[in-house]
Amino acid sequence: MKINKNIIKELSDYLDEFNLTEIEYTQKDLKVKVSKTKEISSAPVITNILKEKKDRTESKPSEISGTKITSPIIGTAYLAPEPGGKKFAEKGGKIKKGDTIMIVEAMKTMNHVPCPMDGTIKEICVEDGQPVEFGQTIAILD
Repeated sequence: MKINKNIIKELSDYLDEFNLTEIEYTQKDLKVKVSKTKEISSAPVITNILKEKKDRTESKPSEISGTKITSPIIGTAYLAPEPGGKKFAEKGGKIKKGDTIMIVEAMKTMNHVPCPMDGTIKEICVEDGQPVEFGQTIAILD
């Protein structure tokens, strides 16, 4: 069987022209598949995400004094038990020791974050559905 290099060249050109990663051509008993990999640089995106995350996590807690409550695990913070439900705690609201401040979901497990003491919520430092890190300040008590 003789390979027609013109078909391969033409298919390769189509990859570039149409910004494809793979193309397949079939004619009777002949089947040619041409593919390529693209180098993707995600460093700028990661840098921007880390900068944005740093801004979110560090700006609010450092400006407000009080008792900081931190996330016990890495996960996703939820301020209410269900979407659209009443929030566990709101800014300016009273809270008692042991009451749930929010839920941090990790690996499909809902982990309630209890309040360590009686007090008033001075600030909620995360938004509903926001990813949180271990040790990140999630709320500040007065």
